[in-house]
Amino acid sequence: MTKPIFAKQPVRWGIIGCGDVTEVKSGPAYQYTNDFILQAVMRRNRDKAEDYAKRHKVADVYDSAEALITADNIDAVYIATPPDSHQAYALQVAQAGKPCCIEKPMAPSYQACVTIQQAFEQRNLPLFVAYYRRTLPRFQQIHTWLTDNAIGSLRQVHWNLTKPPSLQDETAQPNWRTDAKVAPGGYFDDLASHGLDLLCYLLGDITQIFGLSANQQSLYSAKDAIVACWRHNNGVMGSGCWNFGCHDQQDHVTIEGSEGKIRFAVFDDTPVILENSEGRTESLIEHPHHVQLPHVQAMRDTLIEGAPHPASARSAVHTSWIMEQILHP
Repeated sequence: MTKPIFAKQPVRWGIIGCGDVTEVKSGPAYQYTNDFILQAVMRRNRDKAEDYAKRHKVADVYDSAEALITADNIDAVYIATPPDSHQAYALQVAQAGKPCCIEKPMAPSYQACVTIQQAFEQRNLPLFVAYYRRTLPRFQQIHTWLTDNAIGSLRQVHWNLTKPPSLQDETAQPNWRTDAKVAPGGYFDDLASHGLDLLCYLLGDITQIFGLSANQQSLYSAKDAIVACWRHNNGVMGSGCWNFGCHDQQDHVTIEGSEGKIRFAVFDDTPVILENSEGRTESLIEHPHHVQLPHVQAMRDTLIEGAPHPASARSAVHTSWIMEQILHP
C-alpha cells in the first residue's frame, strides 16, 4: 500500500490529445470510474476539441496543453498524444505537481522514459502508463493459472505476431506508427510493447535479451520485421517474431510448463486455453466495451485508497529497455 493522494473527490482529469484512442478505449473510462470526472480535453485544433467535448459531455475545452496542465480545476492529466510528445508534456505535468497517466509506448527512447520517471519520483507524484492489459479479466485468468501452478514449473514462452500491410502503409499516408522519428520499431513499438509488458507481468522481468530488426518492405521509414530471444528473471526462456508485411494476421502466445501449456492471443478476440493432466479448459473472456476501464479503476484505487497499481512507471521503463535492446542490440 502507498499513501493515498486525494482525500477529496472527485478527482478532476484533463486529457491532452482527444484522438481516436480516447473515443471508446479510454476517454469514457474516466467518466465511468467512481470518484473520477473528465473535466477537460485539449487538442490543438480547437474545433475538434469542442466536437469531442460536446459528444462526450465534457465541461471544459483547451487548445493549449500548458493551460490545461496548470488549470486550477484539473487535478490529474492523461497524455494521449503520439509518443514523441510524451516527454515534454509529462515534464510539464510533473512541474505542476499533478499525477499523470501516459499512453503507451511511454516515449520513443529508453532514456526519455527514465527522464520522465525521475521527474515524477523526485516530486513523489504517481505516474501511470496505459499498459492496460495487465488489468484485463482475460489476462488476470492467465495470471491465476500461473500463480496456481496449473502448468507446473515454467519453461518457455513464444509469441508470433504477423499482419499484412494496410492500405495506409501501401499508399504512404501519414502515420506516426510507421515514422521512425516517432516509433523507430514501427508497429512493433505500438503493438509489441503491449505484449512484452504483459509477459513481464505474467512471467517476471526480462534480464537478458537479444534481437534483430529490419525494414523488409521499404514502405515506410520504421522497422517492419523483428525477432528476439530472451530470459526472464525466474529462468523462463522466451522468443518472439513480429512481422508487419505477411500475407495474413496471426497472434499466438504459448507458455510451456513441465505439466502443461497455456495458449492465448494478445490482441485477437480468442479464448484463453489451458492444457494439463486434468484436460483442456477453454475460456472466452470478453474485454469490457471501454477496454481501459479496469486500468483506470485501478488508478482510482491507487490515488484514493493507496493500493498498488500493476502498470507502474517502473514497469513501463523496463518495457522500454526491452524494446530498445531488441531494436538497437
